[in-house]
Amino acid sequence: MAKKIVRDLKVEGKTVLMRVDFNVPMKDGVITDDNRIVQALPTIKDVVARKAKVVLFSHLGRVKTEEDKAGKSLAPVAAILAEKLGQEVIFVPFTRGPELEKAIANLNEGEILMFENTRFEDIDGKKESKNDPELGKYWASLGDVFVNDAFGTAHRSHASNVGIAANIEEVAAGYLLEKEIKFIGGAVDDPQRPMVAILGGAKVGDKIGVITNLLKKADKILIVGGMSYNFLKVQGYEIGTSICENDKLDLAREILAQADGKIELPLDIKVTTEFSNDSPARIASFDDIKANEMGLDIGPKTLEKYSKILKDAKTVVWNGPAGVFEFSNYEHGTVGICKILADLDATTIIGGGDSAAAAIGLGFAPKFTHISTGGGASLEYLEGKTLPGVAAVDEL
Repeated sequence: MAKKIVRDLKVEGKTVLMRVDFNVPMKDGVITDDNRIVQALPTIKDVVARKAKVVLFSHLGRVKTEEDKAGKSLAPVAAILAEKLGQEVIFVPFTRGPELEKAIANLNEGEILMFENTRFEDIDGKKESKNDPELGKYWASLGDVFVNDAFGTAHRSHASNVGIAANIEEVAAGYLLEKEIKFIGGAVDDPQRPMVAILGGAKVGDKIGVITNLLKKADKILIVGGMSYNFLKVQGYEIGTSICENDKLDLAREILAQADGKIELPLDIKVTTEFSNDSPARIASFDDIKANEMGLDIGPKTLEKYSKILKDAKTVVWNGPAGVFEFSNYEHGTVGICKILADLDATTIIGGGDSAAAAIGLGFAPKFTHISTGGGASLEYLEGKTLPGVAAVDEL
């Protein structure tokens, strides 16, 4: 059934509680990637324009002790958000209490307030992360309606999403959450065909659910990255010192047996003898890796093979880089996939995580139909799981 979206809410004069995902990377108090802030702007601007009183909240990192709070305040995020919106964002350095309540009560229509990192509530008993009933009820009492626009935490049942939703009259998805439901959910449930999935990253074990689900949905699954070596090893090939989960080899064997020809593996690998950007490297056939070599990227024949498979695709989902793209000498496979997908007449979706970071960092973000803001949430959605944060949004 269709979900209620923020556009369906009457918000004028109301206090809108909005869960956003501002869990952004920071170094020395400086935000190094503001993509999640940028992605939240349409929903925030919409309710501000419609004269709502807006209360924003998010988590930032993991907080288990008082010492963990250092560098985890949302104050710098509030400052950047204010710059991007061109208006003041009132910051309250508390997660509850009279100062927060008074500041919310004093909001005028069109004003924005952000309160402190919701994970600060985890110091005493993980109240946020374990969805403490009292905390969810308290936060819900601070507003009139709830908008969840934080896909990055939609796979978790926390006080700041599910807890609030259970204690407030109306719950809607923001525009970012709507996009995630439309593109990732649509790719899994009703894709245009042919549908091709590209799966990479280091571990088969992390993505067994995704692979199993996509075997039922996709027309082809192209394997790249570290997980390739599990599949090559179970077929009897030498993989040298390449990353491999020896305890998952039986699993890889089972997946290949179930695949019915849907899984495609690399033809050639860029190998070296040391995990270093500067160590001498060569392109090796998948059956010509030496015992002292490790694979750090896919080779040109693999890109050519995958390009031919992808050229007619109408839906492509990509999760996981093709190699150690952080090393400039081993980014070619990931760059190559970006270039192939950039030229397709297809719906192209990156399912968050390292592949999203690679596409953004390499300058390809505008070429994709959708880049997910969720890592774990994207994976669970691709597995076909019900996400608590999505399920808690009202049906239309």
